[in-house]
Amino acid sequence: MSRPVIFDLFHTLVHGADDERDRVVGEMALVVGAAPAALVAAYHATWRDRLVRWDVEETVRILAGRLGGTPTDEQVERAGEHRRALARRVLGAVSTATLDVLDALRDGGHPLALISNATSETAEAWPQSPLARRFDVAVFSCEVGLAKPDPAIYRIAAERLGVAPAECVFVGDGADGELAGAAAVGMTVLRTTEHNDTDPSWGGRAFANLGDLPTLLSDSAVLSSTSTPDGRLG
Repeated sequence: MSRPVIFDLFHTLVHGADDERDRVVGEMALVVGAAPAALVAAYHATWRDRLVRWDVEETVRILAGRLGGTPTDEQVERAGEHRRALARRVLGAVSTATLDVLDALRDGGHPLALISNATSETAEAWPQSPLARRFDVAVFSCEVGLAKPDPAIYRIAAERLGVAPAECVFVGDGADGELAGAAAVGMTVLRTTEHNDTDPSWGGRAFANLGDLPTLLSDSAVLSSTSTPDGRLG
């Protein structure tokens, strides 16, 4: 069997759309009667809770309440749908080139998994996205209550693939310390800079175009090298 490949999602397979997310949250604030800048700031301040604990509606209710608002159920539902629509747009915007790479990897026998630090609307949108059918396993932080770089979330993905972590190649941009987390459980780590140069201090192998990945995976020298948790090649 070819080496299993585990991907990050945002800034790896799709653009993170950070500015658009802030714009959408600002629009949600108007729906629930909160100040846009205050709600955006509250979203940024509670990112960890949103990744592992709260769904869309819980987030709206909790944060609007902290800002002194008392939104109705209808307002919460409208705001939540606005957020869900963004998740569908972001996942639907995956490029044909990226899908072609994933198809090539699958044709080459590579099992594929996803590990994403993501809020609930992304997990909800995933099954209808063009990406979903190309993956054997998808692990979302909001569903397992764990987020990268917790070693357990990498082990969950490997276990669901039916392999040991050391058999896997992890591909990500490096947000949230994910590269060091993958290296710590024994995965071979490849850093992508195609969408964002998120972790330039990482000393391991990096590449700028996802289309180069099949070639990298066929290079025994690449796959035999390992990265320590601080990014040094070992």
